Amino acid sequence: MANKVLIVDDEKLIVKGLKFSLEQEGMQVDCAYDGEEALAFAQQNQYDIILLDIMLPKLSGLEVCQQIRENSNVPIIMLTAKGDDMDKIMGLEYGADDYITKPFNVLEVKARMKAIMRRVAPPKKAEQKIVEAGDLTLRIADKRLFISGKEMNVTGKEFEVLLFLVTNPNKVYSRDELLKAVWGHDYPGDVRTVDVHIRRLREKIEKNPSEPRYVHTKWGVGYYYQE
Repeated sequence: MANKVLIVDDEKLIVKGLKFSLEQEGMQVDCAYDGEEALAFAQQNQYDIILLDIMLPKLSGLEVCQQIRENSNVPIIMLTAKGDDMDKIMGLEYGADDYITKPFNVLEVKARMKAIMRRVAPPKKAEQKIVEAGDLTLRIADKRLFISGKEMNVTGKEFEVLLFLVTNPNKVYSRDELLKAVWGHDYPGDVRTVDVHIRRLREKIEKNPSEPRYVHTKWGVGYYYQE
């Protein structure tokens, strides 16, 4: 489980409840109540995970997420209003790893945090390795991607999507199959999550995202990496 957590929400009762519950798990918790304060915390500290509300004073959660992503791949869970699908999609567009819909149960929050931390945890020393495919180099231990020696700034989840496709070349995976393989069978989101991450990944690593070299689309079927 995460050791250091940043909670960002302008609803102080929500923050108080989350802080108390997470501290009972032995975590160190910082709290921010607006976007500017959140950015200051994120810039001055190293966090294992950030819980970030979308609706914030001064700067929105989406703006905060976008600015954090310019320098950090820290896992971010967005907190969104009930039924507000556009907020969920936009959160993923701006680099969030997951979202939780309000009102939520704190047990759900902790379960989702644990799931993300398991996925981003570095592998055991014996399992650390580098995957090379053409001019791609994927360093699994720290989730870093290089193309022809130049590092690409991708999020942890974008890295996992590419790694899965690269290590299963020439096989087409449906969006549902990718969702289960990368996010897990218990992930409550829908297949649009996959589309968002594929699009963001292409924008970062493809010279021409409309004519991709690495992540291809089989229309009506899914996505694949071609050797």
